Amino acid sequence: MKHSEAMKIVALVGRVFYSLIFIMASIGHFSHAAVVYAANQGVPMASIFVPISGLIAFLGGLSILLGFKAKWGAWLIVIFLVPVTLMMHRFWGVADPMISALQKAMFLKNLSLLGAALLIAYFGSGPFSIDKKR
Repeated sequence: MKHSEAMKIVALVGRVFYSLIFIMASIGHFSHAAVVYAANQGVPMASIFVPISGLIAFLGGLSILLGFKAKWGAWLIVIFLVPVTLMMHRFWGVADPMISALQKAMFLKNLSLLGAALLIAYFGSGPFSIDKKR
């Protein structure tokens, strides 16, 4: 296998791995527990916004997974991540040092996911995608 063919597979695997967190986590956004947790974190109208955020994450993740309008899907992920990161992972306001450290790690993880979404929004889905075939 040529180096360029191997790198195309690497890009596909990266896209699949990246999208899975959004697709898999979106399912939980339709649970009562997720709504209650978000409400306790100060999310307004959590019973409406939590399921909507789950739908946005699912559609964005699926778009990136399939490489179908992946730039749009990446913007959906950005729309999902910005408020979720700022509202759900406010480590700076947590008194307990262990919980603060956990929330800081989640905040930084989301920043890295946001960075990757912005790269996909710019570069697109890459090889082995529906976008590339069109």
